[in-house]
Amino acid sequence: MSKENPGFSFEYRFADEDFDKSFSNETLIGKLAGLFAMLAIFISCLGLFGLAAYTAGRRAKEIGIRKVLGASVAGLMALLAKEFLQLVTLSCIIAFPVAWWLMHNWL
Repeated sequence: MSKENPGFSFEYRFADEDFDKSFSNETLIGKLAGLFAMLAIFISCLGLFGLAAYTAGRRAKEIGIRKVLGASVAGLMALLAKEFLQLVTLSCIIAFPVAWWLMHNWL
């Protein structure tokens, strides 16, 4: 080829290598986003655990009185979990549409 056109040499590339180069940045961002999402979930679970322990400690006398008066364990768990479930439900109602919108626009 260089004898027919000596000024320009023939250069070839494979399509999969070109795609890998163009999407390597997206792959790295995806891996980092996954790592930070796992870290955020872990930290939020620690926060929920701490909040649950604080609430149970604050209401220890109430729980003891209810148990002595015949409350079931399931009833006590529902009493304690009701506050958390309301907060988690509210956060999901806010977060899911925002996450969908961001991912829809990004992809």
